[in-house]
Amino acid sequence: MQLGELEKLVLQYLWNESDADAKQVHSVLGKERGNSLNTIQSTLERLYKKELLSRSKQGHAYFYRAKVDRETLIAQLITNVTSDFVEQGEHGLIAAFNSASAELNDAQLDKLEQLIEQQRKLRGKD
Repeated sequence: MQLGELEKLVLQYLWNESDADAKQVHSVLGKERGNSLNTIQSTLERLYKKELLSRSKQGHAYFYRAKVDRETLIAQLITNVTSDFVEQGEHGLIAAFNSASAELNDAQLDKLEQLIEQQRKLRGKD
């Protein structure tokens, strides 16, 4: 799955807001970027079809809500990208992650270490 720049911005907006219709999203993102209301509506529809948004009809408008949280989506995107290059059992993903983590500061590395420990506990591998 690939996401365009506007799709990413819409998701970020909806992660911060509980839900919104196309007019609300357009008033914040569309006008600022010079996108038409139709472009925003199309973007919301694409994200809905990608199963990243849910929607409910209220009157004549659909209200959209993020269906997945930020962390889950990032994990899905990383898995999609790496699955093309990493075979099962290969340690290439770990090596790639190690290279990417070189940019993290000490606080971020500490948080990562806590998350790894949480995963170990969930799996029962203390």
